[in-house]
Amino acid sequence: MKSWLRHHRYALGDALSRVAHSFGSFAFNVLVVAIALALPFGGLTLLENVRPVSSQLAVEPEISIFLAMDLPRERAQALAPEIRQVFERNRSGATLEFLPREEALRTLRDRSGLSDALTTLGTNPLPDGYIAKLSGFQNARDAGRVDEIAVQLKALPGVDYVQVDSAWVKRLAALLNVLRLALLFLAVTLGLVVVAVVFNTVRLQVLTQREEIEVERLVGATDGFICRPFYYSGALLGLAAGALALTAVALGLGPLNAAITEFARLYASEFRLAPLGALPSGLLLAISAALGLCGAMLSVRRHLGRIH
Repeated sequence: MKSWLRHHRYALGDALSRVAHSFGSFAFNVLVVAIALALPFGGLTLLENVRPVSSQLAVEPEISIFLAMDLPRERAQALAPEIRQVFERNRSGATLEFLPREEALRTLRDRSGLSDALTTLGTNPLPDGYIAKLSGFQNARDAGRVDEIAVQLKALPGVDYVQVDSAWVKRLAALLNVLRLALLFLAVTLGLVVVAVVFNTVRLQVLTQREEIEVERLVGATDGFICRPFYYSGALLGLAAGALALTAVALGLGPLNAAITEFARLYASEFRLAPLGALPSGLLLAISAALGLCGAMLSVRRHLGRIH
């Protein structure tokens, strides 16, 4: 165990000395990789800020159930138990309110400003109906079940038309899903860019130290001993680039929040973008270091074999 720790301590010290020896080149490579990482890091920060807002929305879709015009009032009122059974079968609570056609006409006349036009009609063009306010929906994605309930309500005898007002909820869920997929595609693409940059950087280091590697082999150094400093160099490059990318994203939130605050104030909101927490940031740094290590391993194994 002590020998293993000593070898890795030596490899890390060797990698740090190489970084100090060619700090300018190392800093430039860190900048290139950080630019590639900043895009997915920024996208993830945006999604992490939007996700709690979307999941905490009061998702209470409302269903308007319009009955047939020729349906008697007694039969219309007797539909309430059948409608409640539909909600119970779908395990969804609902507040059901019967809306007589006379009250619906009065509400339309008071709110729409069409009293003169409605008076001209002479007869009431509105049917009896029910207003159902659904509960039991925890987030926007669950609201997709409302369509299934609406289809079952439409099949009830005496129901002429069912209108659901949860379209905005489903659009929000679909938009967030598209953003997640786009971010995943961007992260994979730029992750390959990071691996390619580290691969090329380590390749140059291996070729530059070719004679030193040959001498180490002559004195009995194993491939593991030779490769470890390069592995640490790649991991350090990825780690430094990840830290720089997170810092750049955190600093960029300042001007963004200045604009968002003005926009949110129009909607009586105090929404602001916050930097990622310690756990997500640590995970992203670990992924950055792993990408650097992966690029270094691929490069060393390929070019060390050629030297051999």
